[in-house]
Amino acid sequence: MTHTAAALPGRPRAGDRTRLRSRLFKNRRIVAGLALIVVLHAAALLAPWLAPYSPDAQVLTDRLKPPSRQHPLGVDHLGRDILSRVLWGARVSLAVGLVATLLTVVIGALFGLASGYFGAWIDGLLMRTTDVFLAFPVFILLITVVAIYGSSVWLLIIFLGLAAWPSTARVVRADVLSIAAREFVTAARAVGAGNGRILLVHILPNVVSVLVVAATLRVAIVILTEASLSYFGLGVPPPMATWGGMVADGRLVMDTAWWITTFPGVLVVVTVLAYNMLGDGLRDVLDPRRSLSRQ
Repeated sequence: MTHTAAALPGRPRAGDRTRLRSRLFKNRRIVAGLALIVVLHAAALLAPWLAPYSPDAQVLTDRLKPPSRQHPLGVDHLGRDILSRVLWGARVSLAVGLVATLLTVVIGALFGLASGYFGAWIDGLLMRTTDVFLAFPVFILLITVVAIYGSSVWLLIIFLGLAAWPSTARVVRADVLSIAAREFVTAARAVGAGNGRILLVHILPNVVSVLVVAATLRVAIVILTEASLSYFGLGVPPPMATWGGMVADGRLVMDTAWWITTFPGVLVVVTVLAYNMLGDGLRDVLDPRRSLSRQ
């Protein structure tokens, strides 16, 4: 009986994994997006060693100096080095994006798996809960929450993560409904596999691709949302450097000190573009229906 269960389909074989890796690395958008993401995250991790100055060090005699050999990206209105703040700001902005996205994916996956697999009243209850969360405008809700409870990194991460799980839950539920009706799930039940084993061993591996694509696209949205909140003064509190906060710092002196806003703004755009490229590439490779439609 154990041998029969082990032989059930639902897990990719070694040959399938090899072909999948080949397709992944042949996709130009995946390679380009992943390369940019690796460079950005490496720069963030190495910020303590790459940054020439402390991100909060103020030299008022140098305020609003343009890019130079001493300050490659210029100096802001408080005499702080832009390059140092951009590197340290990457740590905060990217960390907020990744952790909030992880929270979103975990909650969305749990709701989607339970709803799609168990169905009946559980499906109805979980999907109505999802509808309630979808009814609120996310950005307005975040502004309201931050305005009431104040701003902090962890509060921002929690609410960014909680704001977006419904869309992930719906996507996962749709896949689970399809997978749960397939023969290998029926066979697993026939040999005595419990609900927990079926969900973890046979269904979850088949929705991982959906979760990966959703996560890569979600990171970009979270980073952009965090930057927008910081621009309005509702994001990570100063003096902690974030890209959105830096863009806001330079908006009043854009005519005379364009570098304060431009460089962190460009990094936000590049990061969002990189994650979108990676997500679109993964969706093309992991979803055979999209691959066929493009041929």
